[in-house]
Amino acid sequence: MTILALTETLTKLKIDPSWAEPLAEVFHRYEINTPERQAAFIGQCAHESMNFKTLEENLSYSAEALMKTWPSRFPTMEIAKQYARNPEKIANKVYGGRMGNGTEETGDGWLYHGRGLIQLTGKDNYTLAGDALNMDFIHSPDYVLVPKYAALTAGWYWNKRQLNKEADAKDYTGMTKKINGGTIGLDDRIAHIKHAQEVMTA
Repeated sequence: MTILALTETLTKLKIDPSWAEPLAEVFHRYEINTPERQAAFIGQCAHESMNFKTLEENLSYSAEALMKTWPSRFPTMEIAKQYARNPEKIANKVYGGRMGNGTEETGDGWLYHGRGLIQLTGKDNYTLAGDALNMDFIHSPDYVLVPKYAALTAGWYWNKRQLNKEADAKDYTGMTKKINGGTIGLDDRIAHIKHAQEVMTA
């Protein structure tokens, strides 16, 4: 797809056309080269990023939401209240000691919280994506908020999980599980994908 055609597609999808160049680079680099693959990538990213507007994970949870989302980490209201509405503290608690992050006290959870179109999370993923893209995301994680790298890290993750296969098979449930770990937002994801397909094939 040419930059001009991609710009027109994004405009019809109410996505800022400035994303055309970053997406074109991703599509070329990771062989997202059919309407089915491109629509699936755009649709999944649209769901994950509020239609390409939000590039950073929102961790401003209430105490009640913390207990519901991470019951093992916030087993009581007393504990949850100590973290409520404090995104940095929450990230350090819920992401500490896993995904390559140090313990809660190191601050790695916040340093490597979700960024990008498909939120890159955890020191291990920042390291691997940085190595693949020849970027130092470990010392400069906010680079992932730049549209070029917000898109490229999403493409890197897409390629790592071999999501072109799911796109070819139109297995959007399997694709969503590989992105999300479950099927949260599946109907909205499929709606975005179908809309993108309709626009591309019109």
